[in-house]
Amino acid sequence: MATITAAMVKELRETTGVGMMDCKQALAENDGNMEAAIDWLRKKGLSKAAKKSGRIAAEGLIGALTAGTKGVVVEVNSETDFVARNEQFQGLVKMIAQVALKVGADAIATIGENMTLRRAASLEVSSGVVSSYVHNAVTEGAGKMGVIVALESAGKTDELAVLGKQLAMHVAAANPQALDPAGLDPAAVTREKDVLADKYRQQGKPENVIEKIVESGLKTYYKEVCLLEQASVHGEHNGKSVAQVLKEAEGKVGAPVKVTGFVRYALGEGIEKQESDFAAEVAAASGKK
Repeated sequence: MATITAAMVKELRETTGVGMMDCKQALAENDGNMEAAIDWLRKKGLSKAAKKSGRIAAEGLIGALTAGTKGVVVEVNSETDFVARNEQFQGLVKMIAQVALKVGADAIATIGENMTLRRAASLEVSSGVVSSYVHNAVTEGAGKMGVIVALESAGKTDELAVLGKQLAMHVAAANPQALDPAGLDPAAVTREKDVLADKYRQQGKPENVIEKIVESGLKTYYKEVCLLEQASVHGEHNGKSVAQVLKEAEGKVGAPVKVTGFVRYALGEGIEKQESDFAAEVAAASGKK
């Protein structure tokens, strides 16, 4: 039986919005497995959260850089936020992004002893633009989150750039998991179907009814996690889907517009920071002398 810590209960509570005792029971019933606990709460009808957000634990910066039809996003981690606020470090992140833009984003390497280029990605279109957005920027092109979005179109570049920036901001806020349902991880879709089915099975619904409810539930799920089906976060779009916004923008752009891809990097997502014991570190250091 896994030990259920207060930190685990706190994380589950923050992720799902469910009460502390229910979160503790969910973790206990699922041997401390966070995703299984989320599913358990959903099956009980206590939470609507479909997935847990990755832990934001590392320090460093995200760099995003575009040039016409190409763009890159990189994550460089550091041990402390103090280093990330250093102008030299910020300059290094920009330089890495420039190199990635020039030679490609496949090179993942360690830089020095305490700084790591964790990941890099690039997007390119044959015609159109690649736009970027950096959230919580500490300097131009570098911050705590970076997004690049690729728009394929033969239309006006200036109008495409405006549209691309809006879409990049939307991706930062809405955190889509895929462009459309076809791009979703099949395992994630299966998990969603199983959660929905078990939830209504526990309520005593007949199987033929459950099947219809699950199909309806999947449509709602797609609207939550697929970029083209999400409601635009920009108020002037009046809740229209991203696909509708793109279609309506074609008049201004003067040609069809297609989103060919996007990348969203949030600093440290998926990294779990080790808890440090300052007293133990001091004692260990003293013992080395």
